[in-house]
Amino acid sequence: MISNKMEHVLVVDDDPQIREVICAHIEQAGMHPVEAESGQHAIDRLETEQVDVLILDLMMDDRDGFEVLHYLNNRRFDVLTIVVSARREEHDKIATLGLGADDYMTKPFSPMELMARIQAVLRRRHPKSSHSSIVIRLSNMVLDIDNYTLLIYNEKISLTMVECDLMQLLMQNPDRVMTKLEIYQQVWQHERYDDNNLSVYMSRLRKQLERAQSSWEIQTVRGVGYRLTGAGI
Repeated sequence: MISNKMEHVLVVDDDPQIREVICAHIEQAGMHPVEAESGQHAIDRLETEQVDVLILDLMMDDRDGFEVLHYLNNRRFDVLTIVVSARREEHDKIATLGLGADDYMTKPFSPMELMARIQAVLRRRHPKSSHSSIVIRLSNMVLDIDNYTLLIYNEKISLTMVECDLMQLLMQNPDRVMTKLEIYQQVWQHERYDDNNLSVYMSRLRKQLERAQSSWEIQTVRGVGYRLTGAGI
């Protein structure tokens, strides 16, 4: 269940019509919209106002979306971020998700789907505050859910919120093939999955396991989904 407080959503796009449409839907969903027409304006807003969710375009003058993501990382702002961009290239998705974005949508997009994704990232965030720290152990891997870290042997790996949720799902279902739809329903909490997004996240997690020389690996089951398999299975 989402918190009773009104969530503040910062909409960053240099197109005023897009901002108007998104903000109207945000208000209808019972949240408070805040606008910014450039990356610099977004940073100014983040410095002075409460922001729970950031809707971020990438291609803007006066500091683009990538610079805003770098700023969030450097300042360690605790803001849920959904990138909404016309850029469809996989390397753009890899870069933004690697900088901590929680979701990526390509333009043109459905405002109703965007609202569903906002609600989904908020649902993933708030349950964590209702319990003491949860740790999941699987052979030589220890996942600290509250702190978004994965410990393999003596190496600590920092994860984004989405990466942490994906690892939790895989570690709770070792050697089981999780379908793409199943993963999206449980992690993103909606059914319209983006194959490229999921592929990017799994590729990043796979590389993390390889760098830590883990005996576990994430296998791609072509046309179906993914499976965590390895030690002791």
